[in-house]
Formats: sequence, C-alpha cells, structure tokens
Amino acid sequence: MPRDHWNIDIDGDKLILSRNPVARFDFFVEATLPDASRLRVAHQVRQDMWRRLQTLRGFSPVVEVERCESGLLVRAGGQIDAKRFPKRWAEKRVLALMECPVTRQRWARFAAHREVAA
Repeated sequence: MPRDHWNIDIDGDKLILSRNPVARFDFFVEATLPDASRLRVAHQVRQDMWRRLQTLRGFSPVVEVERCESGLLVRAGGQIDAKRFPKRWAEKRVLALMECPVTRQRWARFAAHREVAA
C-alpha cells in the first residue's frame, strides 16, 4: 500500500479518514470547529496528530468529521496495534492539539469553503 493512501468513508454528513479500510478508535478526543471542508479538516488534524504521536508504537490515526448545528464535530484519535499503550498520555496529547487556538485557526483558514469564480 502506498504511504499516501488514505481510506475516506463518507456516509451522509459524516466523513472518516483512516489508514485501514475498517477504522477503529482505541482512543479519541472530540472538539467542534467552524463549518469548513470536512476532508481538508480531517487531513490537517491527521497530520498534526501524527506529528505529536508518531513515537507511539503501532499508532494509526483516525479522524471522523461530522457536520452538526454548530459547525463540525471532530473526533480525533486512532487505532493502536499493541497489547498495551499509554491511553491517557495519547488522549492528553490529542486534547492539547484540539484545544490549541493557533492550530484551530490554521485548520479553519486552510479548510474554509472557497467561493467559485464565475
């Protein structure tokens, strides 16, 4: 499988981005973001989450983005292919990422809906 291959599962208002065809959350953190492109948000969250957790053995990121009344509900976490892992440590790292105002602003700017020029 090429390193740049990601599975994208879209079901109505929900998009799931994962490395594996069947996404599994062994841990996750949720946050809401302003309405934007679900796929762009998912890729940005995935990249930043990977940067923070790449030393976690067996980690495979999973990001779920769902449209809701307040914008987007983002569930970020992942699958861990190990018998034991530091779950609380991983959740704290992802929570810090999801609550960082600078990062959230960058995601929103990158994923903002763009108007098509006529």
